[in-house]
Amino acid sequence: MLYGILTATTALLLTAVLAALLRAPGLRAGIVDRRCRRPVPLLGGAAVVLVTCLVAGAGQWTRVAPLGDGVGRLLLAAAGVALLGLVADVWRLRARVLVTGTAVAAAGVVPYEETGVPAGLLAVAWIVCVTLAFRALDHADGLAGTVGVVTAFGVGACAAAEVMDGLAVLLSVLAAALTGFLMHNWHPARIGLGACGSLFTGFLLAAAGVFTRAGYGIGSSAGVLFALTALIGVDAVLVVVSRRMARRPLLREGPDHVAHRLRRLGLTAQGAIVLVAAGAFSGVLVGVLAHTGWVGEENVLWVAGSALVVVLLLLRIPAYGPRRVTSSQVSAQLRVRSG
Repeated sequence: MLYGILTATTALLLTAVLAALLRAPGLRAGIVDRRCRRPVPLLGGAAVVLVTCLVAGAGQWTRVAPLGDGVGRLLLAAAGVALLGLVADVWRLRARVLVTGTAVAAAGVVPYEETGVPAGLLAVAWIVCVTLAFRALDHADGLAGTVGVVTAFGVGACAAAEVMDGLAVLLSVLAAALTGFLMHNWHPARIGLGACGSLFTGFLLAAAGVFTRAGYGIGSSAGVLFALTALIGVDAVLVVVSRRMARRPLLREGPDHVAHRLRRLGLTAQGAIVLVAAGAFSGVLVGVLAHTGWVGEENVLWVAGSALVVVLLLLRIPAYGPRRVTSSQVSAQLRVRSG
């Protein structure tokens, strides 16, 4: 317990400091994203990756908190995906390169001896989908980091229930690192997660979920894993369906995510993130309770039904039309001129 508190505190503080230090180099190098017409450097993910690997690796090296062979391989694969994401942040790689690289990394960490080959291949596809869907969450200040923290705690609780201490420690370190990153990413963000950090986080969460459910039935595992990542899935399905209905290219960015539509309802940037985080927490809670046996696995159907209702309701909110941006001051000036 004491070591867990120490590692979490260390990861939080180191990430907060490193993210602050990487902000200026990111701006100078032009590794930025445009949000509300302001440049946001994308090297915050590099801070999360470096600190998570450093702190977890220190526990493995000192043997105070050994990760285990499977978890160590998982961390190395996630670091490889993060490196691919960093290249994408700098040179804007094609989507198929990211998909292929993530699939290769996932194929190397799935425990086929416990899942079997057919289920293992399905797990690879699921890891790829969740990883890329999580990357898509990094479009609004504080969103990906907040959802990542909530999900990491949930998957970590499942790992602890399976006595996978190394995996539980790794996820707690990840959650702490994301919390330190959020100190600079809350609206208005001073630094972003980028493909480096979002792919790393999404890969770790998805693959760790597969590890915790290895050996269980395919149907029940699919339900629990869906509940743990329900919010991520809702956002991805909403975007895909919306762009298909509007006949827009799937890879063309637009204001059609969950947070965008909540803003159109009048919520503030912070309010939208809090509401999305509450939705993520609800799904994660059901997934943890179902995994540990506190509730029946059929309760996951309530999460699926709620997710479907949310998608249908949010589809009714226009995403591609013009936004009303006229402020009260501008309206007053117009009335004066017209008078």
